[in-house]
Amino acid sequence: MVPALRYLVGARGRARGGLFGGFPGACGPASGRPRPLCGGGRSASTSSFDIVIVGGGIVGLASARALILRHPSLSIGVLEKEKDLAVHQTGHNSGVIHSGIYYKPESLKAKLCVQGAALLYEYCQQKGISYKQCGKLIVAVEQEEIPRLKALYERGLQNGVQGLRLIQQEDIRKKEPYCRGLMAIDCPHTGIVDYRQVALSFAQDFQEAGGSVLTNFEVKNIEMAKEGASGSIDEMKYLIVIKNTKGEEIRCQYVVTCAGLYSDRISELSGCTSDPRIVPFRGDYLLLKPEKCYLVKGNIYPVPDSRFPFLGVHFTPRMDGSIWLGPNAVLAFKREGYRPFDFSATDVMDIIVNRGPAGVRAQALDRDGNLVEDFVFDGGVGDIGNRILHVRNAPSPAATSSIAISGMIADEVQQRFEL
Repeated sequence: MVPALRYLVGARGRARGGLFGGFPGACGPASGRPRPLCGGGRSASTSSFDIVIVGGGIVGLASARALILRHPSLSIGVLEKEKDLAVHQTGHNSGVIHSGIYYKPESLKAKLCVQGAALLYEYCQQKGISYKQCGKLIVAVEQEEIPRLKALYERGLQNGVQGLRLIQQEDIRKKEPYCRGLMAIDCPHTGIVDYRQVALSFAQDFQEAGGSVLTNFEVKNIEMAKEGASGSIDEMKYLIVIKNTKGEEIRCQYVVTCAGLYSDRISELSGCTSDPRIVPFRGDYLLLKPEKCYLVKGNIYPVPDSRFPFLGVHFTPRMDGSIWLGPNAVLAFKREGYRPFDFSATDVMDIIVNRGPAGVRAQALDRDGNLVEDFVFDGGVGDIGNRILHVRNAPSPAATSSIAISGMIADEVQQRFEL
């Protein structure tokens, strides 16, 4: 049994929703010790769960929340390697609530983004989470960009994005007095939010419904339990063993992995394929001087160039009132390399082995070096593969789409594992 897990045992020996490590804003001040209980009673023992979600980012937490709300009788746990939740991709993004205009019609990206944005606005309203529906202009500044702009407008209509308008120079100035362009798409349903705050709210919902969150639990191995001599109920029911880097372990029936930058490596740990590979690219932003922030009211984007798989350098207002300009896209030499000179030899070797096109942000690549543009969900083969669902590629706009994604994952889990 994981030593810290003993803190989850209630007076009647039932596992309860709780959190280890720091968790600002969820159930009181952060501390380095196991936290007070926050959730309801559970029926499983403290070291065994019906379902375990690996990854405490926004997709993992949204999925955990969706699963426990749909299956309240199941014991469900979330494993996170850091001491706090949502500190990597969830906590390092521009905070834009995307409308769904950019994505290929009928793709999962398009469907989940349009649906997810509506659900996210509704959720923030219900929970009192601050957001701003400040809109976005996609601005053409050259004549040659106008056909691409009009094609993008038609794509947005196909995707069901509400409120889109093509506007001319005069209306551009009305929306953004200091912006100049020939023509623009006015996208009023784009907004901004603090996604880490949203993720922590998902975690609180999960805990209050009886779920358990284990931080400081870096997964090292996922395997089927070896046949034991005791023949205990746990050994017969909870057939998957998940071990961490400290030698601690938990057992479960089923696993859902939402490991973000490490999704390929976690898949390999379970004996499943490593494809698609994750190649990390860092995006850097500049900050407008505070006295110049009045120049930008909402999001201002260029017309995307179809030769490149990113949206281009743009102006993005933040919830704190600052204005970001960026991002660029540079190869990161470490998967969590937020500083220019962060370096990991292991991550660099993964990049060298899996060559892909240059000038793109963090992206999954298939074995031929092609960009994987859409969400990827898969499992594996054999006994353990049949008990695991891997969320392999959840690129932007995964944060916007997180509630919609979680519903799809809950559907897949229910069907795949016959819950």
